[in-house]
Amino acid sequence: VRIDALLASVDDAALSRLTTALAANDPLYPYAGRAMLRRGLTPPHAFDRGWRFEGRPAPAADGYRPPARIAVLLPLSGNLSGAAKPVRDGFLAGYYAETRPRPTVTFYDAAPGVGGAYQKAVAEGADYVVGPLDRDQVSALFAQGSLPVPVLALNRGNRAPPPGSASFSLAPEDEGIAAAEYVLGQGAKNVLVLSGTDDSLRRTSSAFREQLQARGGQVVAQLMLGANLDALPGQLAATVAKGPVDAIYFAAHGDQATAAMQAIAAQPALANARRLGASQITSGVDAANLRLLEGIVFPSESLGSRPIPGMPANPGALTPTATGGAERLFAFGYDAWLIAAYLERLALAPQSPVQGVTGGLQLDGFGNVWRAPTWSMMQGGVAMPLGGR
Repeated sequence: VRIDALLASVDDAALSRLTTALAANDPLYPYAGRAMLRRGLTPPHAFDRGWRFEGRPAPAADGYRPPARIAVLLPLSGNLSGAAKPVRDGFLAGYYAETRPRPTVTFYDAAPGVGGAYQKAVAEGADYVVGPLDRDQVSALFAQGSLPVPVLALNRGNRAPPPGSASFSLAPEDEGIAAAEYVLGQGAKNVLVLSGTDDSLRRTSSAFREQLQARGGQVVAQLMLGANLDALPGQLAATVAKGPVDAIYFAAHGDQATAAMQAIAAQPALANARRLGASQITSGVDAANLRLLEGIVFPSESLGSRPIPGMPANPGALTPTATGGAERLFAFGYDAWLIAAYLERLALAPQSPVQGVTGGLQLDGFGNVWRAPTWSMMQGGVAMPLGGR
C-alpha cells in the first residue's frame, strides 16, 4: 500500500522515467508497471513471471499462439451453472471465430471440486487450463503453489497466481480504479459520487475514492441512491455549497441514476459537471428513460457496440446467453479465449495489448489481466463508443 501511494504521488513523466530505470526482476518493477497500466501508459519491458511457451506451435505474425490442449474448468452443475453457461458460450464463440489451427478444448465440471477437475484435466493431457470461475476455488487452486500445468483463472482469489499462471476477472475494484483515472485524465479533481447499495457497487465506489484521493483528487461527497430519494435535493444543495464539483460519478444501476436526475437538474452548479457511470449504468432502465442518462460516459462491454471478429452484429440473435444480464459474462468468456490464444504476446510484449470485448487486455506484474475499458457515452438514448481514454 505504501509503495502504491508513493507511485500515485508522481506525475506520468516521472513515473515513466522511474519505471524505465528498473530491471524486469527488480522487486519494485511490478508495482511501477501496474501503476503505468492503470494510467493508460505502456510499461517499458515485460514482467518476469516465469511464463512457459515452449510446447506451443510457432507464433503467427499477430502473436496468435494457442496451446495444444485446453481444459476449461467451469461449474457446469450447481448454483453457479447459470453464470457458467454464458462464459462457456462466449469462450466457444471466440474459439470458432478463429479460422487458423485451433487447440483441442475439453470442458470439465468444477462444481464437485476444483482439485479433482484439475487433476483429471492434467492426466488427460491438457497443457493449459482455463478456470475455475468460483473465487474460493481459485484460491484453493493457487494455494497449491507451483502448478504442473499453468492456469488462467476466471476470478481473483486471495492469493497471487503462481509463476506461469494468471487471473482474469471483472473485478469491481479494477473498474473503480479505471474510472478514477478517466476523470483525472479529463482534468476533474472534485468529484461527487452517487452510489448504489449492492456489494459490487460499493466495492467499485470504494476503489474509485481510494484511487482518486491517492492521485490528488477528492470525493466532495458520497451520497447513497436508495429507495427513498426525498433527502437527495437537500444533500445535493449542501454539496454544491461546499465548493465546485467537476464531475459526478454514478456508481449505481441505471434505474437509481434516472430517479436522481430531476434533483440533479435542479442544481445549476452541477450543469457543467462531467458525468461518468459504472458499467451497470444502463441496467434496469426501459428504452423510454435511457435519454435521461444523456452525456454519461461508462465502460461498455456491449456486444453490439463494436465489430467483433467472427461474430454477427447482434450475437444475441444466436443465443440467449449473449443478451441481457448474461451479455457481460458472454463477453468475458470470449476474452478468456483471446487471452489463452495470445498469452505469449500479452506476457512478452506489453506495448501490444490485445483488444477484447471487455476492453484492452494487458498483463500486470502480479499475473493479473488488466482491462483498459472501452468507453461509451449515452447520446440520444444510445450508447456510442468513444475513442481514446
